[in-house]
Amino acid sequence: MERFENDDLQYVVDDYYDVNDFNNDGAVVEPEPQRDAAGLESFDSDFEDDIESVMSKPKTDTSAEEARNGKDIQGIPWERLNFTRERYRQTRVREYKNYENLYGSREEMEKECLQVEKGKAFYDFQFNTRLVKSTIVHFQLRNLLWATSKHDVYLMENYSVMHWSSLLHKGEEVLNVAKPIVPNLKHPGLLSQQLSRVQISTMVVKENLMVAGGFQGELICKYLNQSGAAFCTKLTTDDNAITNAVDVYNNPSGAMRVMAANNDAKIRIFDAETFASINRYSVVCSF
Repeated sequence: MERFENDDLQYVVDDYYDVNDFNNDGAVVEPEPQRDAAGLESFDSDFEDDIESVMSKPKTDTSAEEARNGKDIQGIPWERLNFTRERYRQTRVREYKNYENLYGSREEMEKECLQVEKGKAFYDFQFNTRLVKSTIVHFQLRNLLWATSKHDVYLMENYSVMHWSSLLHKGEEVLNVAKPIVPNLKHPGLLSQQLSRVQISTMVVKENLMVAGGFQGELICKYLNQSGAAFCTKLTTDDNAITNAVDVYNNPSGAMRVMAANNDAKIRIFDAETFASINRYSVVCSF
């Protein structure tokens, strides 16, 4: 399974500010991003050398007032570097080859895709914090950040599901998936089992319920207002078992359901109260 963080600049910023995560125990080590051009690799190396040479102050947040006064919202001191932001972006866009799995030319895709008008304000910048880092271990599966309100964000931080409050500027651990996870809910016929050291590949937080899927076909369900996990199991023992997507939804009758889709071409439906298996569908793909 190929895993990499496809964002060179994030590495530069993290190295600069010496980011200390919520909990560094059991951290997933991610290989260096793939680069397609030697020129960009040299450019990034020079950039890293420059940014390391100007680092002296500790990491801080960037406020809306500071951004209005010209401070970079990521906190990168471009004015003290040999490279401008514009030059770095131009070189990266020109030389970096991103992963693509779409067939057809870019021109054809641009005709079908809605174009975003430049110069429009979709959001107002409030603040940027570098105290929080979302961990992503797969280059495609990136549904690992959920906002349940204007001020509440749930994210993966290494082996921990974290809750971050933008009002309190404070984070707390919701569930540690590196430690043994013993399901709380037990009743006859429930296919639940203990798990440990799960690498989370996908996540959803809705209706007081957090559901996460893992690289080895795991499924973990936890009520936010209760300690521990209510239900957890391995959905499949297939060699290609990764849980690609999970969701929480209400069926037409109003009952809440949990849905999981795996690389074994199966979609599984569970009741969100009892976590009993309700249905399973096989998916046939043709290209």
